[in-house]
Amino acid sequence: MQRFEGTSLGKSDVLQATLAQTVSMQFRIPDATGAPFTSVGAEQMASKFEQFAELHVPGSPVILYNIWDVGSAHAVVKAGAKALATGSHPVADAQGWLDGQQVPLDFTLANAKRIADAVDIPLTVDFEGAYSDDPEQGGANVVQLAATGAVGCNFEDQVIGGEGLHPLDLQVRRIAAIRRAVGDAFFINARTDAFLKTQDYSDALVDQVIERGKAFADAGASGFFVPRLADPAQIERIVREVPLPLNVIAFPGAPPKSVWADAGVARISHGPFPHRALMAKLEEMAREAIG
Repeated sequence: MQRFEGTSLGKSDVLQATLAQTVSMQFRIPDATGAPFTSVGAEQMASKFEQFAELHVPGSPVILYNIWDVGSAHAVVKAGAKALATGSHPVADAQGWLDGQQVPLDFTLANAKRIADAVDIPLTVDFEGAYSDDPEQGGANVVQLAATGAVGCNFEDQVIGGEGLHPLDLQVRRIAAIRRAVGDAFFINARTDAFLKTQDYSDALVDQVIERGKAFADAGASGFFVPRLADPAQIERIVREVPLPLNVIAFPGAPPKSVWADAGVARISHGPFPHRALMAKLEEMAREAIG
C-alpha cells in the first residue's frame, strides 16, 4: 500500500512548541485546497480534551459510534453521543479509497477540521500509523491533526502496507515522539493489532498485549485499544495489569456491552460497522425503489 511519509502542509517547530506550551494562540494550517484555516484555540482544545478524557471510566464505558463526515457526525450527536470518533475504514470507503493510509493526509486533516468545526462535543480521529514510520515525522503529523480541533487520535502498531507489528522498541519511540510533539492535552489511544494478526487468542497472546500496553503507557499513551479482544476474562486481566483505560470494538457476535463493562472496559468503538450497515440499508432501499 502507498505510504505518505511526508506532507506539503506546514509543520514547523514553532507550531509544535506552541501547541504543547501555549494556551492563548491559534494555529493556521492549509486545508485540502491549500487555503489556510485557523484552528480552535489551545485553551478550548484543552477543555475538550479534559471532557473527553473524563469519559473513559472503567465499568461505565463511553460509546463511540464511529462516523466519517459531517453528516454522520450530526446524526450521531442527535442520538445523544458524548463524543465522536472517526474510523479510518468508513472515511476511506465513503470517498472511494482503500483503508490503510490510502486516504491522503491532506484530506484526513481537512475532514477532521470540518467535523470538529461542525460539532460542540469532543472529536477523536482514527489516524492509523500517523502517516509515517519515522517517530519525529509521525509526531509532526499528529501536531497538524491536533490543530484541526481533534482532541485525540488512534495510533496503531501494525506495519501498514507490510506484515505484522512494529517492534515494540520502535513503537514506544513513535508514541513518545508524538507525546513530545503534541503536549499533554491530547488523547493518544495507542492501539495494538496483535489480536487481528492471529486466530490463536491464547494466554501467550495476552502476555504480549500486556507487555505492549505497559510499554505504551510508559511512553505517554492515554488509552489502550485492542481490537478483536472480546473474552471477559482476558479483558479483566488486561485491565488489571495495564494502567490505561481499555478500548475494545463492538462487532457482530461480540459479547453484550454490559459484559464488557463489568469486565472493566472504559471505551467501546464500532469501527466500520455503522457505515457498512447504512450502506446495506441504502442498497436495500434503492433496490426497492428501482425494482
